[in-house]
Amino acid sequence: MGRASLAAVACLALAGAGYSAERPAAKFACATCHRAEAESQPRTAMGIGMELPPNQTVLRAHPKLTFERNGYTYTIESDGDRSTYTVSDSNGKLSLPIRYAFGVHNQTFVLEHDGGFYESMVSYYASPNGLGVTVGNGKIEPHNLVEAMGRKTSDTEIAACFGCHSTGAVNGGKLTLASLEPGLNCGHCHAGAGAHMKSLAAGTAGPLPKKLGEMNAEQTSRFCGQCHRTWEEIVKLRQFGEANVRFQPYRLANSRCFVGGDPRIRCTACHNPHADPAPEAAAYDHNCLACHSQDAPPVAGLDVPRAKVCPVAQEKCVSCHMPKLKIPGGPTLFSDHQIRIVRPGDPYPN
Repeated sequence: MGRASLAAVACLALAGAGYSAERPAAKFACATCHRAEAESQPRTAMGIGMELPPNQTVLRAHPKLTFERNGYTYTIESDGDRSTYTVSDSNGKLSLPIRYAFGVHNQTFVLEHDGGFYESMVSYYASPNGLGVTVGNGKIEPHNLVEAMGRKTSDTEIAACFGCHSTGAVNGGKLTLASLEPGLNCGHCHAGAGAHMKSLAAGTAGPLPKKLGEMNAEQTSRFCGQCHRTWEEIVKLRQFGEANVRFQPYRLANSRCFVGGDPRIRCTACHNPHADPAPEAAAYDHNCLACHSQDAPPVAGLDVPRAKVCPVAQEKCVSCHMPKLKIPGGPTLFSDHQIRIVRPGDPYPN
């Protein structure tokens, strides 16, 4: 059918990732002690993860979307609680219901046909507010309606995709869609949360889930990299070039200032996993200045040279040192997490 998409190859590498098979703790139960997190996290992009009928709000807001490519016309129509994906050419058409809309602001659709799962050939992008070729599928040249409809996925690949966008859908590496819950909830990341809640309900002193905030930068990168891709996975797959800008743990680990034992450079130093990332560049200044300022205090037990102080500015640091780049073949911008001094004309650093 053609070259597999970058997203597919990366997902395939995650097939053995440690998804929690445990039924997640109920959010209201977790909220007994962790109210703020339990209230904010379900509204985040990770908390939503995917949209299922009848809650496909993005598609319902766009009753009809069309796109043409390689002699094929793509149409997505929504009527009430139902959305249909149709590909047609001069010889006929193929229509399938959209059950799984992966993503929140941008959405790729997983379609079912003749017992197999397919990644949709086209996706919805918030900018330019319409359909476009799914990232990584640009070089596929279909020969019939099925190939034009989407790219067939392997069992391990589709399990990895559901494992990163939902909770309870993968057990023992196999899809168990009957227990699928859209998005990542407490039990997905906090292994042992269910057992912890059961022990509290029984009035016993059960085991506490591992405190993820105690992980260092390297450990956090590997933990988040189960879905966002680790440095080792990208190197193993040799997924080099500008398309890997969306694999944040890999890019961050390439930064000169990345020190595995330094908590100031770990993912959660800048990003609260229970909230969406702040869009304003200035929101991250205090993180940058935790290292790059004359007043930056040393970290206990960490022997690293004092970071240089920027001679240009002390605000909106990421606007210069983490440039926004567009993925080849797609309209989406990503902040490059390879922190560096960016000079005009410099090649993309791997």
